[in-house]
Amino acid sequence: MTTAFDPVKIGRLELKHRIAMAPMTRSRAYGPDQSPTATMAQYYAQRAGAALIVTEGTQPSAVGQGYPNTPGLHNETQVEAWREVTDAVHRQGGVIFAQLMHTGRVGHPTNYRDQLTPVGPSAVRADGKIFTPEGLSDLVVPREMTDEEIRRTIQDFAAAARNAIDAGFDGVEIHGANGYLLQQFMATNANRRTDQWGGSPANRVRLTVEVVTAVAEAIGASRTGLRLSPANWLNDIVEDDYTETYPLLIDALNPLGLAYLHVMETGAPEFTAVLRAAWTGIFILNPATPGSRTGADHLRLIEEGAADILSFGQLFIANPDLPQRLATGAPLAEADMSKAYGGDAAGYTDYPTHQPS
Repeated sequence: MTTAFDPVKIGRLELKHRIAMAPMTRSRAYGPDQSPTATMAQYYAQRAGAALIVTEGTQPSAVGQGYPNTPGLHNETQVEAWREVTDAVHRQGGVIFAQLMHTGRVGHPTNYRDQLTPVGPSAVRADGKIFTPEGLSDLVVPREMTDEEIRRTIQDFAAAARNAIDAGFDGVEIHGANGYLLQQFMATNANRRTDQWGGSPANRVRLTVEVVTAVAEAIGASRTGLRLSPANWLNDIVEDDYTETYPLLIDALNPLGLAYLHVMETGAPEFTAVLRAAWTGIFILNPATPGSRTGADHLRLIEEGAADILSFGQLFIANPDLPQRLATGAPLAEADMSKAYGGDAAGYTDYPTHQPS
């Protein structure tokens, strides 16, 4: 029987166990041009005991930024700063992938350093608010992307992936979940296009397929992962035909031989088994845990074959040594989520490792 503490291969990498750190926005990229800081390097290095670290969402272009103080991977200043992070993680024996996240219509003009407007598949405003330097603000109507802008965005993802490898990352995870740009194109309410990028399910998955393909060609499929969250309502997403859309997507991506598929369960956890059966590669699962969070009891999902790797979010914030704690049954600390976004080292790098009595 396979357990969470057995090794596993993703691409050409041998992971020491099967407990991964899920991507989590922390909004602390205070360096020049929204680049990582020494404190960010310390934060990730503290958690290098994870089988795989997936970083916070990192924008592949300036217009891809959604929230304040999120990092980028689209210029040399950012690349050099990320090298400090990857070096720190590797010195501790860790494996780290950069998550590339274009937030699309989930953004606000005041969060950009230049005069930009959020973009999306169609000029359809998401119902909701977003953090800005001026406090919570309504999301705005995005500007519908032109065909040329869509193709440029595909190349932005590929360029950011190359930058990630230059910065020392072991690979990248493409963010196709949580209501951001790629899922917006797949969603029936956000995408009202009638060209090749909209309409039918096959057209709506086209951008995700082309982004993943371009990234795999740029850095190698063995260093490329994808995160999805079918039927996820976050950021005002509606996917009326997700049971048709996602199998089409999986069929298109299977031949590429990606490092992994990372599924975040939300609106349709019963659909996970369909994806697991359809996907031919390594399957990472961030399971649905209504009213709680992923914990030790979910490790059985690996033993049951529901996933090859399990990803944990909040528990990695408060427990930098989470895999060791899970292996030994040590008590688990709870994260102070009032300090999750922005701020200083408090609630970020000040969580201690477990000290046996």
